[in-house]
Amino acid sequence: MTKLIALILSFLLFAQSMNIGINDIILVDELFEHAQFHKAKYGDNFLVFLSKHYGEQKLEHSEKHQEEHQDHEKLPFQQQTQSTLISVLVINDSVPIDWSISSSDKVENYHYQPPSSSPFKSGIFQPPKVA
Repeated sequence: MTKLIALILSFLLFAQSMNIGINDIILVDELFEHAQFHKAKYGDNFLVFLSKHYGEQKLEHSEKHQEEHQDHEKLPFQQQTQSTLISVLVINDSVPIDWSISSSDKVENYHYQPPSSSPFKSGIFQPPKVA
């Protein structure tokens, strides 16, 4: 049972990382129907069909066959998402930045006080005296 749960969670994580949603899974039958249409009308095998709708021939196919545009919108995996993180650091050269910390800028808010409880007075919980 544990292996089954791990397998399901792994598949879910993989599907989310590939941006596959429930809508795409539901529309897989549309993909196979359109593939059958291409096989009957154009004689395309499945790899050529994938190339025409998701690969190198996509632009050419969409320009030549405008009448299939509504069918193409129903196919799964058509959404395109981009998540980009752009970080820009602008440093003006006219303003010098001093990254060093002087000793007067340091705030001393640490004060060590040896433990006063009895278990710590014996040598067993103390650090070694001689290295």
